[in-house]
Amino acid sequence: MQIINLSDRPSVLGQYLKEIRSVDIQSDPLRFRHNIARIGWLMAYEISRTLRYTAQTVRTPLATTTVSVPADAVVLATILRAGLPLHQGFLDVFDRAENAFVSAFREESADGRLSIHVEYKAAPDLNGKTLLLVDPMLATGGSMHLAYEALLQNGTPAHLHLASVIASPQGVDFIRNRFADTDATLWVAAMDETLNDQAYIVPGLGDAGDLAFGCKL
Repeated sequence: MQIINLSDRPSVLGQYLKEIRSVDIQSDPLRFRHNIARIGWLMAYEISRTLRYTAQTVRTPLATTTVSVPADAVVLATILRAGLPLHQGFLDVFDRAENAFVSAFREESADGRLSIHVEYKAAPDLNGKTLLLVDPMLATGGSMHLAYEALLQNGTPAHLHLASVIASPQGVDFIRNRFADTDATLWVAAMDETLNDQAYIVPGLGDAGDLAFGCKL
């Protein structure tokens, strides 16, 4: 499995990461969602460079010319609800993609153990297609793995791209192990230090879903 950290080389991505992390800026939900979407644009562009392309002829007002357009059938999937702004950023780039959604939530038991549950799935046929599974926070990796397992009920993709804005080393190791035998690439915009006792990424940014859409009960 290939793992690509886009922060290994400085770019404008750093400005967007700064704003989604800053307690002085992230308190504006509109700007938070927009910055997550902008990170999605950049990540989608980088992923687009790995796809297959085919030459097509197009007529302009003056002549005809040849351009390269994606040949892969792309399915863009995300995990509700936190993944929606990142999904929109990717969809702005892959505007012809089919879409898939999985609802997953984590629950803490009385003894402090975390468990993850999948409740809902809506997806097209995945057989032979390129699946992009995007989720802003890769903490333990459990939600992303369970979402993928749920999506496999709709077929086996030809290639898998996993994309997260911020990842923990523990989450990356979990994904690397779980997808060791899968033709997959993991893309992250930033790799953070660790997870705390509540399985939140540190330094992270807090709860991405709450920052984008408001607190939940």
